[in-house]
Amino acid sequence: MAWASRSWLCLQLIILLLILDVCCSVELTFELPDNAKECFHEDISEGVDATLEFQVVTGGHYDVDVELEGPGREVLYKEVKQQYGQFQFKARTSGTYQVCFSNEFSTFSHKLVYMDLQVGDEKPLPGVSDHLTAMTQMESSSVKIHENLNLVIDYQTHHRLQEAKGRKRAEEINETVLYWAVGESIAIVGIALVQVLILKNFFGERTYIRVG
Repeated sequence: MAWASRSWLCLQLIILLLILDVCCSVELTFELPDNAKECFHEDISEGVDATLEFQVVTGGHYDVDVELEGPGREVLYKEVKQQYGQFQFKARTSGTYQVCFSNEFSTFSHKLVYMDLQVGDEKPLPGVSDHLTAMTQMESSSVKIHENLNLVIDYQTHHRLQEAKGRKRAEEINETVLYWAVGESIAIVGIALVQVLILKNFFGERTYIRVG
């Protein structure tokens, strides 16, 4: 019974550490003004796998120009006026890699862009991969929980992006409907006033002048 209690306590501590580790991950969401270009740099070692993911959350036609360059100014990935995309690559040489997002083709639309650059494989859980024997049930459960938490974070991120995009679209539709409603109200009031004036002229008193 005491062993089961200690095991459950250890499992709770592992889950807490996993949650804290997950919360420290960084994903970048930034505003890209019109006629602007933003670049980000990351040092990547040779042979390391990396994944670039981006999505335009709000603004204009939800499109942006993307370019990924290697240390020797070699263009590894380039897209023009794309809403979202994903690119996986392996660093051929060690150095600084540059990711640029351009909104220079837009003259008045600001964009809100989400970017996630994952470099290298995820580090294993502490103590799980330190021995050569088969993993215990506790270790297998910890690895499974860790994988599920990462999957939950990915789902939450994409759902937040879709929610922000849908909210922005709903606000734009609401604003358009409001302007149309105000315009129609003004038109109805104007037409009513014109009709009143016309009817008043029809049924108003007429003055006759006799000649001779």
